[in-house]
Amino acid sequence: MSANIIELKNIVKRFGKVVANNNVNLAVKKGEVHAIVGENGAGKSTLMKILYGLYQPDEGQIFLNGQVVQKNSPKNAVKAGIGMVHQHFMLIPPMTVAENVILGMETRKGIFVDLPEAEKRIKKLSDDFNLNIDPTKKIEDLSVGENQRVEIIKLLYRGANILILDEPTAVLTPSEVEDFFNVIKNLVSQGKTVIIITHKLDEIMRISDRITVIKHGETVRTVDTKDTNPQKIAEMMVGREVLLRVEKPEAKIGQAVLRVENLCIEKNKDILALDNVSFEIKEGEILGIAGVEGNGQTELIEAIMGLNLDKIKKGKVFLGNDDVSALTTKERLDKGFSHVPEDRHKRGLVLDYSIRDNLILGQQDNFTSNGFLENDKMDSHADKLIAEFDIRPPHKEVLSGGMSGGNQQKIIIAREFFRKFKFLISAQPTRGVDIGAIEFIHKQIIKARTDNKAILLVSAELSEILSLSDKVAVLYKGKIVKILEADKTNENELGMLMTGASNG
Repeated sequence: MSANIIELKNIVKRFGKVVANNNVNLAVKKGEVHAIVGENGAGKSTLMKILYGLYQPDEGQIFLNGQVVQKNSPKNAVKAGIGMVHQHFMLIPPMTVAENVILGMETRKGIFVDLPEAEKRIKKLSDDFNLNIDPTKKIEDLSVGENQRVEIIKLLYRGANILILDEPTAVLTPSEVEDFFNVIKNLVSQGKTVIIITHKLDEIMRISDRITVIKHGETVRTVDTKDTNPQKIAEMMVGREVLLRVEKPEAKIGQAVLRVENLCIEKNKDILALDNVSFEIKEGEILGIAGVEGNGQTELIEAIMGLNLDKIKKGKVFLGNDDVSALTTKERLDKGFSHVPEDRHKRGLVLDYSIRDNLILGQQDNFTSNGFLENDKMDSHADKLIAEFDIRPPHKEVLSGGMSGGNQQKIIIAREFFRKFKFLISAQPTRGVDIGAIEFIHKQIIKARTDNKAILLVSAELSEILSLSDKVAVLYKGKIVKILEADKTNENELGMLMTGASNG
């Protein structure tokens, strides 16, 4: 390690009445992996967007290699060797890796783009940093982990020496996380500096050299990773002791609430996304679905919720004794379904709507009189849920699109848990959510279980599946290969079943 390559001094950033960064200080050493942690809405991403030039600070200074940076912009940041991989990848699926990487800085041979030369350079970068990416492949044919490595190649191609990674493991499988760690080690071994924004305390303990904690837009402390532990970091983030394990009472199992029988769903011609899937979930029971992303989880959720009904080849869905297979999504919700979607932007929120408006989506009938929405009723409903679910900033008129991912998730959790439901699908409930919010969301799920609700939990986090579920169904290539008691299995066994290495 050597001297500071980056220093942010007394950074202040305001968005209207919200102060996102309040005199934040950060120093990053050359050649280190520096983790930035904090609750959702603490100001982590805002700070990194200031460093990358997407936002201008209202006050404070940025130093790069000891020199003050004037009028920062993404273009100037790239010139200075700073690159950023955002939480939501910015790739064009029908185009190849090489076409995506060179976009905006194409090498030309006369009037033509010199794609072969670009492919050669990308292949060399891939080999040098052990990224294992074929430049001729289309983005749409790559896994999520490979997409992320393409984003990293984009930065390296542009000469980045400082890489900012925002929630880099949020959508990765356990094996992809291990590959990602190896990529980080390779980058650092070749002189790169890496800044990671993350919520995953176990991961930062493994991969980082130092950790800076930000709370309510202010720097709490920077510590050497070797001198701390997840419990201490969580307490600094939240300001109190945090329960890192799930406490759940013994299950009181009742009658079957949801039953799925022989569900077959078409992926495309001659290929099934789900192949004769059957299971049931009873009152007071959580069934976890474990599987590598893309093995039928999305199609299962959509079929149960009445989305994409035209793709169902055969099979039935029952709520109690009622066959609901032909019902619309709205009719299912009215009958007692509730749904925390896996993709909060696509299925969960209208990003141009306020917190208040998003909190009544799908329930507008309850806030309407004589064909008009009742503003007073909506206001008091929003105030109640914002306080109860600790949504930040606590201003009901704020647009949800400008909020942190975790607070967007809290809006959905608040809305869906407020419903009078019998059955809940909770898909990726804590994706991109901080440790304090994870604890809160887990308590809500356990409370629903205690209240005799039936819950289908879909999560990429095996630790979450094991700690919350009563039973775990492993989905592989559209089939349930095994249903296990959660307290009689472990991550290794589930990992084997998830990848088809064992059929149980």
